[in-house]
Amino acid sequence: WQPRGELRRFLSLLPLLQEVYSHLAVSLPPDAGDQVMQGLHSADVQVVPTTAWAAGRYAALEAACKNGASTIHYNDFDRLLRWVETRPDEWRQVVAELPKSDCTIIGRSQTAYASHPQALIQTEAISNRVVSHWLGRPVDASAGGRGFSHPAAAFILANSRPEKALGTDSEWPILLQRAGFALEYRTVDGLDWEVPDQYQPHAAG
Repeated sequence: WQPRGELRRFLSLLPLLQEVYSHLAVSLPPDAGDQVMQGLHSADVQVVPTTAWAAGRYAALEAACKNGASTIHYNDFDRLLRWVETRPDEWRQVVAELPKSDCTIIGRSQTAYASHPQALIQTEAISNRVVSHWLGRPVDASAGGRGFSHPAAAFILANSRPEKALGTDSEWPILLQRAGFALEYRTVDGLDWEVPDQYQPHAAG
């Protein structure tokens, strides 16, 4: 999580999150600030500080693995808050289905994808085509959402490098598929464009 004014929204959504997740771990950059750190600590959320922000995703996955979770839902924090706030039923349904696969790639529906700026749409179309080629199926791999079984997460931690943050969207599912883990793919409306929510009291639009 790169904090951009979402702490109040998170705390208001915390009871709903705790209905679905048995444990919450949030990776933070070194400059997150004392207010954010204290806010998460007071909410009994595990804070995973990083000295190098590039290792944030790896650190979050590692924390979840160490907590012994049988199923892990990884999601970029700002996108998760918007999803929970705007489409809670869809979010609950997707999380409930994650234990069915070693890895679930959670992509954006056409509607959600189209809500992004053209510069991002066109850029991510290229990276998505590359990942789709290696996985042998069309996927939107750039939305920052994954489900992992504990064995799959442990395999990723043992076979990837924490500082390769920009490669996790592609590297992690490709590693798992090559190792014989089962992959699933589904699209959701709730991972639409989250940037307008920054510093707002609730999700915009």
